[in-house]
Amino acid sequence: MSQHRPAAPDPQPLSPGPRPRAPGSFLMAGGGTGGHVIPALAVARELRRRGHKPVFVGTDRGMEARLVPAENFEFKKIEVGALNRVSFRRKLTTLAGLPFATLGCRSLVRPASAVFSMGGYVAGPPVMAALLSRVPVVVMEPNAVPGFTNRVIGRWVARALISFPETAVRFAPGRSELTGLPVREEFFNLSPRVRGAELNVLVTGGSQGSRTLNAAGRESWPLFRKAGFPVRIIHQSGPAGFEELRDAFAQSGLPGEVVPFIRDMPAAFAEADLVVCRSGAGAVSELAAAGKPSILVPFPFAADDHQTRNAEALERGGAARLVRDADFRGETFFSLVTELAGSSHTLERMGAAARTFARPGAAVRAADILEEVARDFN
Repeated sequence: MSQHRPAAPDPQPLSPGPRPRAPGSFLMAGGGTGGHVIPALAVARELRRRGHKPVFVGTDRGMEARLVPAENFEFKKIEVGALNRVSFRRKLTTLAGLPFATLGCRSLVRPASAVFSMGGYVAGPPVMAALLSRVPVVVMEPNAVPGFTNRVIGRWVARALISFPETAVRFAPGRSELTGLPVREEFFNLSPRVRGAELNVLVTGGSQGSRTLNAAGRESWPLFRKAGFPVRIIHQSGPAGFEELRDAFAQSGLPGEVVPFIRDMPAAFAEADLVVCRSGAGAVSELAAAGKPSILVPFPFAADDHQTRNAEALERGGAARLVRDADFRGETFFSLVTELAGSSHTLERMGAAARTFARPGAAVRAADILEEVARDFN
């Protein structure tokens, strides 16, 4: 009597292959400053490249009103006021209007597969509307200490994309990932610089400049000249007071120049041995990507003093020296630069330490996570 064996199961494919991505609509929240808008635009470009539809929400007063339409993204305007560095009366007015602004945003968030938030006061109403409508929220928190909006909603977000490990404790366990902030690829591609006979110092207070950095720079020039220290200074002053500062630098006799604005910042970083700047999220992310040592002078009126927390994180990691705004004068500038330059391989070690904070591919990873969250929740 013959025995029959059960039929063998059909062979399974070795790999199921990538799951196809369904086109989705993603609401991009966060505005006011370039620090909120520019990273969100980088993520939006990646989403659009994948066939999705990013839609921005913001006010007509912030930079988003100019930058978003210029890149041909849909832009929805809302009315919401700021809570930081405004009068008590303005705060009360804003807080009283938040419930109405939130309700008004529900029609914007309901069609969205997910909401991406860079934080800031503009993000408050659409993010709250998303949570109330059970639309998943992914936040990108680039500072060491989260802003007000992200602190309030931290425990309810689907994912939190952070730049500093210590920020993870502000969000629900298991929901944060160290992605960093989107930074232009040119910063990551800079080759390590070999110091020449002169120390090249780049000073920048951002596109609008910094009165503290401008004043300290001007006070330091005679000190460098008197000491005969071999330094070349490139100083981005901002538009206010540029001519006066340029003329004073010319009279100092030092090599270099004062300019109101540097269009090609990666090229300026490439030539710098040391960078002196503020410590906003964008600045510290660029320093990390480029692997540049720095002297950081936090802007003292930044929301929640986040620039100080950012600078402290880099200083703990050996990548920077922190100087309080009130303490940064010409003598401080001169003493720190000559001290760092005079110590054997100190600047090289600081630059290597800065690179440990670099996180390439942040926009790509943010888009991956938005797709994952949208797929899981919808």
